[in-house]
Formats: sequence, structure tokens, C-alpha cells
Amino acid sequence: MMVENSEKIWKKFLRKHWKMLVLFVVGAILAVIGAILVFLWFVGEAQLTGLVPMILDQWAMGHLVTFLIHMIFWEVLFIVIPVILAVVAVWRLWWKKLPDEERKEYRRGHLFGKHSRTTDGGGGISLLINIAFVIKVYFDGNWDKPFADWSFDYLVYSYLWVIIWILIIFGIPIAIGATWWICHEMKKEP
Repeated sequence: MMVENSEKIWKKFLRKHWKMLVLFVVGAILAVIGAILVFLWFVGEAQLTGLVPMILDQWAMGHLVTFLIHMIFWEVLFIVIPVILAVVAVWRLWWKKLPDEERKEYRRGHLFGKHSRTTDGGGGISLLINIAFVIKVYFDGNWDKPFADWSFDYLVYSYLWVIIWILIIFGIPIAIGATWWICHEMKKEP
């Protein structure tokens, strides 16, 4: 029932406000093009200034992390902040022009928020594994060692050890908590 109402409210919204949808799609396309241009600009500047080596096999983990941090900074500065400000400004101006009854209907129908359509949330585990891998490379003393000098075994065994340690660090408390919960639930039953 909730999904049907949600679909109906979206259809009504899109029929009435298709121009706003087109505006947001065009804005998203321009933001993606801008992000690509900033990335390409930064790649060239990073090589010219010596932030990273020009030959990829001379890169080390330190180069990769430094490159990513700087790239994220420039993308946030030139793309993310202006896009957020523009979206909030356009959205607020447009939303305020809608009649009160229409806004209330969209809120009741959960047009924007309060009702999640997704269940995806597995990206955090891979991020945690990769951050732990970077830390392991640092402590192994391979931070400034070029990737070309790494052996495939080192890469595979490092990731394996990181996964094992994450399983130990998080698995033991989860196992203890689950055991406690199961015992606690079994005592409740008559």
C-alpha cells in the first residue's frame, strides 16, 4: 500500500513539475562534466608540480594517498560546494512557490525522505578493509616503495591479514553479543 501511494505521488509530481526535473538533470550532467574537467586539470597539475611521479610504476602508497586527498579537496572546492549551494537555493525558491496544499500532499506521500526505497549499505566494509590495508602498508615500511617493486604475494597476503584482523576485532565482540542475546532470549521462554 505504501509503495503504491509512493508511486502515485511521484507520478503526480513528475507530471506537474517535469520542467524542474529537466533542470535538475541538466544540472547533474553539468556537475559531472565539471567534475571530470577538474579531475583532468588536477591530474596534469599533480604531474607538473611533482606531487606524483609521471610514470605509474614509480608511484608508492604515499603518492596515491596524497593524490587522492588533494583531488578530493579540489573537487569539493570547485564542484561539490557550488553544486550544493545551487541545489539548495533553487530547491528552496521553487519549493516556496508551491501552494501549501500541494506541499502538504507531497509530505504526506513521503515524496522526499522518511520512506527508504533501498536496502543497500555494504560499502562501509570495503572502505574499512582498504583503510586498514593502507595502514598496514605504512607500518610494513612500504609507504614510499614503488608499486612496481611490490610482489603479488605481498599484496594478496596483506589484504588477507587485514581481513583476518578485521574479522577478529569485530567478530569476537559480535560473537559474544550474539551468544549473550541467545542465552538471554532462551531464559525468557517458558
